[in-house]
Amino acid sequence: MEIVLEHVSKSYQDRHTVKRAVEDVSLRFTSGVWGLLGANGAGKTTLMRMICGIMKPTGGRISYDGVEIGQLGDAYRSIIGYLPQEFGFYPEFTVQQYLEYLSAMKGMSAGQARSKIDELLVRLSLEEVRKKRIIKLSGGMKRRVGIAQALLNDPEFLVLDEPTSGLDPGERVRFRNLLSEFAQDRIVLISTHIVSDVEYIATQNAIMKDGKILQTGTTQELVRQMQGKVFEGYAAPQELHKWEKKVRIVNLRNEADGGVSLRYIGKQEDMPGAVLKEPRLEDLYLHLFPSGNYFETTDAEKSEK
Repeated sequence: MEIVLEHVSKSYQDRHTVKRAVEDVSLRFTSGVWGLLGANGAGKTTLMRMICGIMKPTGGRISYDGVEIGQLGDAYRSIIGYLPQEFGFYPEFTVQQYLEYLSAMKGMSAGQARSKIDELLVRLSLEEVRKKRIIKLSGGMKRRVGIAQALLNDPEFLVLDEPTSGLDPGERVRFRNLLSEFAQDRIVLISTHIVSDVEYIATQNAIMKDGKILQTGTTQELVRQMQGKVFEGYAAPQELHKWEKKVRIVNLRNEADGGVSLRYIGKQEDMPGAVLKEPRLEDLYLHLFPSGNYFETTDAEKSEK
């Protein structure tokens, strides 16, 4: 089982110019968890909508086991579970009614639907709200209902767009464990800008920026390029603003003595007494997607230009 993207692009006409949301993307998805990492606006949602057959590419080809997905039609849709960033529901629907409705839409028998809904409500801790209207639920619970509907038809290919939005840390851990178990012989594609969602469970990662795939690989392969570039130094609180301008700070940690430990990307000599640290996927992500005051061009970078 594999989903193959060959030189896929998506363009939009914007007044007098053509804008490319996705540009020349080639990927091959096989069984396991795949992370699609990128900042908001990178083109992830557009790419996922094309992969699901909701939107047609303006260039390139998407195929499932060698057959173009447009030719497969309903047969392709029947193997997909999809959770968009925002999923729609009728305001009067309870959780139970909504899942029963979507089970019928997916062509499941009443017996199959009943059994699967009961299972998912338990696994996603929704059993106590099954008769409650979705509109009355918290954001995190609504997200869990969305996850449940994506899993209803036991899909071969599960596509999740920012799935942990609104979930608390405990729910995120349970959700990641559920996905790891689910992906044994299936393809799970998670689009996210929250690195921890995929850092430990993804078989492969693809990093997307400005509509293009920058890099692909396992977490270990991707992180390797940051070896020797991540350090931790110590600063007095009154010096923090100075170091924000000098180094690329990844994390700050207040210490008991009133000082601040800085995890930064750069060189050991950038901060006196800095210690080399083992890099993480988050370090690479923040290196590729600089944003905020901490990631303005530093003094060291200016001197290199």
